[in-house]
Formats: sequence, C-alpha cells, structure tokens
Amino acid sequence: VVLWLFVIVLGIAFDAGLYEHRIVVPTWITGPPEAGGHWNAEAARADDTGRRFWAFVTTVPLTLLTLLNFWAAWRAPDTVRTWWLMAAGVALVERAFTFGYFIPTMVRLMNAADTPAAVAAASRWSTLNYLRHTLVLIAWLSALKTLSLFYQRPPS
Repeated sequence: VVLWLFVIVLGIAFDAGLYEHRIVVPTWITGPPEAGGHWNAEAARADDTGRRFWAFVTTVPLTLLTLLNFWAAWRAPDTVRTWWLMAAGVALVERAFTFGYFIPTMVRLMNAADTPAAVAAASRWSTLNYLRHTLVLIAWLSALKTLSLFYQRPPS
C-alpha cells in the first residue's frame, strides 16, 4: 500500500511541478535578469501554491511516504529492495533540497521587492527547479519499476 501511494503521489508531484513551472512561474518572473526581468511577488502571493497545493501533496504526504517507503524497502525481498531504496533515496534527496532551499527561498521571495537581486534569486530558483523535477522523475520511475517487480511472475 505504501508503495502504491508513493507511486501515485510522485506522479502527481511530477506532473503538477511541470505544470507550475510552465504555466504559473512565468507569471511571477518575467524575463531573464540580464534582460531586465521582473519579479512579481504579488502574483506569487496571490497564487500561494505552497500553502494552497504543495502542502497537501508533497510537503506532508510525500515526505511521510518517503520515510515509510524507506522503512518498507529495508524489509523488502532482494528482488525489489535495490529499486525501492533508490526510489526512496532519490525522493529523500529531493525532499531535503525542497526543505533546505526551495521553501525558504520562495518564502523570502514572496516578500521581496522587484529588484535585480530578487529577479536573480527567482531565476536561480526556477532554473534549479529543473533539477528537482529530474529527481522526482527518477524517484517515480524507480518506484514504478519496484511496483512492476512485485507483480512480475517467474518464468515457467
């Protein structure tokens, strides 16, 4: 059950992350810093995706599921343990990155004025989001591989 939930929540997190990155973030950051871009903290505060969406999908659920899946993976049969530990490990790295950098940076940016420093910080946050998407994708695919190994029948 924890693996199924892990797969589902990782899939939602990946898809929602891409949606946010392609559709929502461009309303917060207009143009690159070197081209005189702008940071729209008002739009970021109005959307407040962290409290309106991410808290309910990743901040609490994905973090708890990551820890539960680590626990379950340690006790899993050898046939699935490696993939399962990889999925949980990559998700744990992504969670640490999120709590250590993404959340604190966005909290600061939501109160920042439209300055070149804020535009640079927001652009860096947005660029590093590609790494976060990649980590979630790797964790998701590894969890799917684990799930498929659970249902794989030995050759007859």
